[in-house]
Amino acid sequence: MNSRLDMIRDIEKIYNLHSPKVIEVLNKIPREEFVPEKDKHLAYEDTAISIGEGQTISQPYTVAFMTHLLDLKGNEKVLEIGTGSGYQAAVLSFLAKEVFTIERIKSLAKKASKTFKKLGFKNIYTKVGQGEEGWEEKSPFDAIIITANTKKVPKTLFDQLKVGGRLVVPMGKDSKGEMTKYIKTKKKITKKEYGIYYFVPLITS
Repeated sequence: MNSRLDMIRDIEKIYNLHSPKVIEVLNKIPREEFVPEKDKHLAYEDTAISIGEGQTISQPYTVAFMTHLLDLKGNEKVLEIGTGSGYQAAVLSFLAKEVFTIERIKSLAKKASKTFKKLGFKNIYTKVGQGEEGWEEKSPFDAIIITANTKKVPKTLFDQLKVGGRLVVPMGKDSKGEMTKYIKTKKKITKKEYGIYYFVPLITS
């Protein structure tokens, strides 16, 4: 059974991800609080874990890498599409000013909210809704993260992203997607790809 330090060692040595701020945060958060009781022994293993409702908590490295790509400085307002267990939002909350997270499955949103409260997170705001609609009344956002595969980023989300903002998402269909980082400039949206990752698909209305 891996420990939290084993998880961090794997991220740095196996995947060669050296992101001091992200690693520091991962070392602070009890990942076992975000997985089902029967799977707590798997919390720090190098794997995704089912959280019910056909959803998963992503592999630790994937959470670390997507967070790293957002390049947060500490004063940002971040939108997350797909709360799931809440672990990704918890990581972001240490690195940004505010995190707004949307989950379409009410039971998962409720459970994540309880976990945030239990652990004392005060800058995470959860909403039940369709992710592709974003959170207009809280926009614009400095960064947006989509934790599900999508064939196309909804225009609404780009509209809610600030100029200079970053959007990170796995782009693909079914479970296989190309990790992609978009940067919005005044004139266009640029993108860079970072290899194949596996996620559940984004369900839209």
